[in-house]
Amino acid sequence: MKKSDFKSTIIFTDGACTGNPGPGGWAAILVNPEGQVLELGGKAAETTNNRMELMGAIKALKAIRAPHPHPIVVYTDSTYVIRGITEWIWAWRSRGWKNAEGNDVSNRELWEDLSRELTRLKPQTIDWKYVRGHTGVPGNERVDEIAVAYANGKWVELYKGTLIQYGVAIYDLPENQDLPEMRPREKKAAAHSYLSYQGGVVRRHHNWAGCERRVKGQSGAKFKKAMSAAEEPEILKGWGLNVKTPIVDD
Repeated sequence: MKKSDFKSTIIFTDGACTGNPGPGGWAAILVNPEGQVLELGGKAAETTNNRMELMGAIKALKAIRAPHPHPIVVYTDSTYVIRGITEWIWAWRSRGWKNAEGNDVSNRELWEDLSRELTRLKPQTIDWKYVRGHTGVPGNERVDEIAVAYANGKWVELYKGTLIQYGVAIYDLPENQDLPEMRPREKKAAAHSYLSYQGGVVRRHHNWAGCERRVKGQSGAKFKKAMSAAEEPEILKGWGLNVKTPIVDD
């Protein structure tokens, strides 16, 4: 560990999800040079691992007042968060929030929220550091513990207080680690349809954006991707509906 680490606000973040999509949890730990530690955590009923990873980073930065007098270092095991905020976001914006395949960028609202936090904290910059998960780094292990507990619906006692009374060796920081090489993307088979069930009506959408607009924020709404026409009756059956339930084309 370098002397400069003691002059920085150190952050660890993580996210977890059971089912992906399914119940999820996020977590963050902040420790500042004055020796104050803050643990944060929360949950979502229906979410994804990537969304929880983003939430951990967003909530951590939101907890920092601006202007902030110290350098900020964020440790995360999410290559998605690091590459997204340091590389991909510029291209997404230039293309009108479309990815390289021309599709809408997933989790756009969270990326925009994270970007706003970076702007709010300027001129202080954020140093994003990759930490390989489950390798015994105390800070990473603790945020993983918090996020997993929330994802599983468990109560978590979050710490707020002095570093000297904190039971985690937070300054046992990892050596600088390179991001893992990205695997070549395999071309995904196109979905046949996306089904949504809300308000007693089943609809068939021909793209995810239309399905998402219908179910987002709707309590009790259900949705699922069908890779073929034959899968649609199975989805209805899984929702407890008659396989002959009418499906309205969107």
